[in-house]
Amino acid sequence: MKTTVEPLEGNKVKLSVEVDEREFDRALDAAFRKIANEVRIPGFRPGKAPRRLLEARLGAEAARAEALRDSLPTYYEQALKDHDVDAIAPPDIDITAGEESGPVAFDAVVEVRPQVSVGGYSVLKVTVPSPEVTDEEIDRQVDRLRDQFGELQTVGRPARDGDHVSIDIKGYRHSETIQGLTADDFLYEVGSGSVVPELDEQLRGTKPGDILKFNAPIPGGDEGDDVTIQVLVKEVKEKLLPDVTDEWASEASEFDTVDELRGDIRTRMSTVKKVQTQLALREQVVDAIVQLVEEEMPEALVGHEMERRLHDIVHRLQAQGADLEQYLEAMGKPQDEFISELRSGAVDAVKADLALRAVADAEAVEADDADLDAEIARLAERLGEKPAALRRRLDRGDQLPAVRSDIRKGKALEWLVEHVEIVDEEGRPVDRALLVPPNAEAPNLEAPNSEAPNSGTPNSETEQ
Repeated sequence: MKTTVEPLEGNKVKLSVEVDEREFDRALDAAFRKIANEVRIPGFRPGKAPRRLLEARLGAEAARAEALRDSLPTYYEQALKDHDVDAIAPPDIDITAGEESGPVAFDAVVEVRPQVSVGGYSVLKVTVPSPEVTDEEIDRQVDRLRDQFGELQTVGRPARDGDHVSIDIKGYRHSETIQGLTADDFLYEVGSGSVVPELDEQLRGTKPGDILKFNAPIPGGDEGDDVTIQVLVKEVKEKLLPDVTDEWASEASEFDTVDELRGDIRTRMSTVKKVQTQLALREQVVDAIVQLVEEEMPEALVGHEMERRLHDIVHRLQAQGADLEQYLEAMGKPQDEFISELRSGAVDAVKADLALRAVADAEAVEADDADLDAEIARLAERLGEKPAALRRRLDRGDQLPAVRSDIRKGKALEWLVEHVEIVDEEGRPVDRALLVPPNAEAPNLEAPNSEAPNSGTPNSETEQ
């Protein structure tokens, strides 16, 4: 088989393929065997009639058409490999010789993955959240822990934000009670906004014995779809927070002193922020490299990415017992807006893919056999397969080149991360030594082994 390739305009190439009679005769043999299984010839079991007899009885035309239909895709795939053509769409095939007899020749015009320009990729500058932990952030974590150990005390003043009020609340519409808005002895934190915003507005300044009645939109309902809410204020309570002392620290945590507690909070917050900053760094680098791409993206790639993303969304919704129509209705999002957002994300994803390929080419990034072995081992562990079995499966599906390509893109991203200029929100350089690998596990920020009493937080069970 002889093959040549000719570049065309519009990110296309023309593959010209010639197959001699001897090679194509093998495809004809396979076609006759296939036909022999489908027709009945007296004196022969299905599939056993010789080719000469079939050719004499049925003619060669049907078998030749069958052979062309079955073999051209194989010849085409071989031509792609011969010339390392990265096709991104089905080909347009034109048979130029051999439809009736003789050697077979055909042309295949196919769209290929374009190369994009990423000028300036080596001098990128990105902004990320600072990984440093401030005293104010530690103070907020300490206050969260104090809040867990706060005690409610009845006060005689009017209610204000942060107070907890005991109320009887009833929501109804057209005289029909709404169960989700009806409860007795409900302990509610003023200013939390956990029911409807109008409730906070009405409760501010109230005292025990006050009766409130007002209208409010139904949460998640249509515009103008209001509910009437009636509230009896029964008690106003203020949350008293414990003083920050060594004694409290020993009760609220596994540490003996406030300094030890704050030191532990700083350590765990630092790890969390480093992980978050590293993840944000990669996201910002990808966003920055996408901005360098000015070329129009091929519709074949964009359409494929849209289909992939839509499939993922539908699959996740089905796992939750929902469908796309229900999702769009719940989000209040028109279908055309959803499709527009889907397309925008797909375009950026395609740009990122092509940009990382371009950086890999420019920096001569390669994926060697050791890289491939390591990636297959990682994938096999995630999929619960043996590496050798996964490799065979990928090889049969001709997916190993795609795995190598993903490795190269990953290396290109790491190159960019290592060379990009990093600053925080205030424009100050970020010390790379403060960052940790993105796969590091972030610790829980809750104080270890803390056992807070029931503090009457919003939407907690009603007090008795």
